[in-house]
Amino acid sequence: MKGQRYFILALVFALIVAILAIVNDEPVQFNYVFGTQDWPLILVILGSAVFGGVVAVSLSLVKIIRLQSQIRQLQKNGASVPPSVEADKDNTTAAKKKEKELSSSENKNVGIKSRLNK
Repeated sequence: MKGQRYFILALVFALIVAILAIVNDEPVQFNYVFGTQDWPLILVILGSAVFGGVVAVSLSLVKIIRLQSQIRQLQKNGASVPPSVEADKDNTTAAKKKEKELSSSENKNVGIKSRLNK
């Protein structure tokens, strides 16, 4: 669900950028370190969006790599799972058992109702 939300937001953002790029097609003077050049505004907008995406992905990859190295180091040191995670596992297991019990009792009720209707 969370991934879908990000995907939809990314599509909306891409649509907004595309609309702005299409509407703004006039040439503009682009200043960079080595000089200036006239480029269509659409290229400047799309280039800026792509550059921002590359920066965001790069920063995310750095964070992911750092977290993976921390995980490996903790596993190497034999770190145990925090108690809160263990409690969540126990709660999840208990919830699954309860769900199975309820579904089996519902199946029994359906069988009893069908026998009564005959």
